[in-house]
Parts: sequence; C-alpha cells; structure tokens
Amino acid sequence: MRKNSVKNIRINGEVQRVLAEIIRDLKDPRISPLTSVVSVEVAPDLKTCKAWISVYGDDNEKILKDTVEGLKSAEGYIRRELAGRINLRNTPEIRFIVDQSIAYGVRMSKLIDEVSEGLSKEES
Repeated sequence: MRKNSVKNIRINGEVQRVLAEIIRDLKDPRISPLTSVVSVEVAPDLKTCKAWISVYGDDNEKILKDTVEGLKSAEGYIRRELAGRINLRNTPEIRFIVDQSIAYGVRMSKLIDEVSEGLSKEES
C-alpha cells in the first residue's frame, strides 16, 4: 500500500477519529480534557503511527508536558482499545508528537493584529 493511496488516507482518518474518542474517555488526571488529535499518519505497513496532538490553551508548558506523559503511559491501553474498535491486520504502535501549529497560528494572528492597530493609529 502506498503512503498517499486512498486506502491509507481512509485508514488515517478512521484512526484519527477513534484515537480522539479514546483520548477523550481516558480518566488520567494528567491528560488535559482539551486535548485534540490534529493529524494521524499510519505507515503503509500498519506497524507504526504518528499522532500529532494539541492542547487548547497550552500556554502552560507543564500542562502540555503532563498530557504527553499521560498519553505515553496509557499507550498500551490506547493501542488495545484501537485494536478492539478498528479491524486492521496489525495494530500500529502509536507515537505521540506535540503539534505547535495551532499555538503558532494564534500567536502570529495576535502579532498581525498588533501591527495593524499600530498602523491605523499612525494614520490617524
């Protein structure tokens, strides 16, 4: 199976949806309830999976670090739940990666707003 085949794209979407449900149902207090699965990339051989996660309002670095720690410690449970909910030949080994793109976008948007306010004050 190719990396960008229709089948692989469908598998990525399904794994992302189910992973988000599993993470939402976790009872670990370290995992923030505002954790979302931004993207998932399952290898063509279905052995490994990269899951990019984001925590809304992740200004506090400790919350982000605790969430990643909690997800890594629950990796076995998450993988077992994934195997039960999705019928795949192999259940992929999941690697959680922190996605900073949302926080970066919000920061850039604030900077653009500040610059545009400064320019409008200069014109007045």
